[in-house]
Order: sequence, then C-alpha cells, then structure tokens
Amino acid sequence: MGLASAVAVLPVAVLSFGCDGVARLLGKVRPLREAYKILSRGYDLVLERLGKVVLQDQRDTPALRVMVSLTLTAVPIFAVQLILGKPRLLLVIGFYLSLYGVRFQRFVRMFSASHVEAHRRHGYFSGKYDKVFGRYFEFFLGYLYGNAPELGRTAHVCLHHRENSGPDDTRNNMGYDRTSRMDFLWYLSDNIWTVLGLAPYAYFKARGDEKNRKRMLWGMASYYAYFTAVFIYDWRIGILFVLVPLLCMNFINAITAWVQHAFCDPDNPEDYFTNTVTVVDEVNFLNEGYHLCHHHRASLHWSEMPVHFERLRDRMKGAGSLVFRDMDFLGLFLELTLFHRMDVLAEKLVPWEPMDHQQKLALLEKRTTLRIP
Repeated sequence: MGLASAVAVLPVAVLSFGCDGVARLLGKVRPLREAYKILSRGYDLVLERLGKVVLQDQRDTPALRVMVSLTLTAVPIFAVQLILGKPRLLLVIGFYLSLYGVRFQRFVRMFSASHVEAHRRHGYFSGKYDKVFGRYFEFFLGYLYGNAPELGRTAHVCLHHRENSGPDDTRNNMGYDRTSRMDFLWYLSDNIWTVLGLAPYAYFKARGDEKNRKRMLWGMASYYAYFTAVFIYDWRIGILFVLVPLLCMNFINAITAWVQHAFCDPDNPEDYFTNTVTVVDEVNFLNEGYHLCHHHRASLHWSEMPVHFERLRDRMKGAGSLVFRDMDFLGLFLELTLFHRMDVLAEKLVPWEPMDHQQKLALLEKRTTLRIP
C-alpha cells in the first residue's frame, strides 16, 4: 500500500504544482491580480461577518473560510459527477484542485483546521449551528479526503496525544531511519492501518477502552459503507473520487507524522519534548508548526501558540528540542528524507546554544539515523 499511495499522489502532485506555475503567471497580469485581490477582500469581509454569527470563537474565521471554500467547490463537483455517472476529466481535475489546491496549500489548511477541530469538544460552531454542522470537517468533509470519522477526536486525541509518539503509538517512527527513503516507504505501508482505523481500533480494544473502541468501530463502519456504496454505484468514480483521495491522505498523513516526531534522542527516546519538532514558517496556517506547544497544551487556542512557545523556551532548551525556521513540514520531509540534504537542515536549525555547522550536522545525525527497537 505504500507504493500504491506514492503512485496515487504523483499525478495529484503534478497537477497541484503545475497549476501553481500557471497561477503565478496569471498573477503577473495586473488586471487579473487586482481583480483577485478585490474578490478575496470581499470574500473575507463576508466570512468575517458570518463568523461573528456562527462560530464559538471569531478567531477561527480562517478555518471557516476553508469549510466554506470546500463546500462551494469540492462538494458540488462530487455531486455533479455522481449525477452524470461516467467520470469527466474536467470534473476530476476540478475535484483534485478543490481538495488540494496549488502546492497542496488547500490540503494543508484543511489538515490544520481539521486537527484543531478534533481538539474542540464541540467543534467550531456555536449554539444552534453546532447542532446542524457539528464537527463539519471530521464528519462530513473528511469523507471526500479519505479521512474516516473518529480518526481525529478519538484516534488522534485519545491515542496519539496519550502516547506522544512513544513506542505504543500507532504512528511511532522510532524504529525507522528517518533519513531513508526506503524506510519511509515501509512506514507508509504501515501507516495505512492507522488511516483505515484498524490500528487505533486494535489499540483501544487491547486496553479495554470500550468507549473509544466503539467510536472507532462506528467511524470505520461509516467510512467503509461510503467507500463501498460509491464503488457499487460506479467503480471508476470510486477509484478517482474515493480511492485516490484515501491513498493521498495516507501519503500526506504519513509525511506529517514522520517529520513531526523525527528527531528522537536515543538517550531519552520517550520524552516528547525531545522528539517533537517545531517549524516556523511565513505560511504557518493556524500555527500548525508549533507542534511541541500543541502537545504540551493541546487545548490552548492556536492563536496563543507563539506566546506559549516563549514560555516553554527554558524547558525546550533543557530537553534539546529542535526548532527550524523558514521551513514547513513538507520542506522538512524533502530535505531530511527525500533529498537527504542535512546541510540545508543545519542552516535552518535554530540551536539553543552557539553551534558551528559541523556540530549541527552531528546533532542531526544522532537524532535521526539511530533506530530504537
């Protein structure tokens, strides 16, 4: 399944990055650029007003924008394709672009917004709107992305945050060489069992956690029913609109889990302050890069993460937590595993004490290539 995921994501990546090039060219045309700015500002004003009415916390308006954008694009495209029956190439292209965006930026925003939603007891919406929309990402939009219900509020919150990527975490990568492409392929193959819900289900069952086991069972059954129904309706639509997103979810999800906890210390492997990385980038949607701060206080609002980062500086320094600047998680994966350019990572590393280039390289080598059984 690891190889299948890599094959599935390749054409989507070509489309996503190819359209980014087209968008950049169109952005050089002044009338088009100015028209886009006007429409975008108008869209933001409408969403800002809407957010005051429907959201529990108006600071979550960026997440609302993602929800509305997906609802106005991916949902109707999928509905039209189901009505028409035979797959249409333009609808497939439109569906992938609406899900992933240029340079996968739409997916990154969806992933971050869905992640935040998973940690909210009642999601984003307030009052009567919560009764209608509830956990809108996890229990509705997630089906389009290949993200089964309960992988967020149950598997992620009650498993990953309990284990903090330790030995019992289903996403643990300490047994792999994080600089090896082949090891990542094996990890990718293993990760599909988490994406399908089977590994979290087994985890809760083994620990006698009936509440979360039943939640996972319901989430798996719901997604499997959706998967099966679409394939029965038309296997071609099933492949293009259900299987491909599932495999892409596995691939991108595995990348994120792979790098967010890539730098464990062999001398203290289970300390999440040591193995959880922080990346600070100009485009840091919902402050997703402050991953250690999130593990330390998962209930803290995303807008408060930079301040919390400053509070944790001394403890992070003592634990040897790694911080990279001017880099996102995808960039970290490319440099660490795909290209193995440790020199680039050393330049981006922000040490707690003065270190020369060779010392940075030695630290990165120690924290990534040693395998811990």
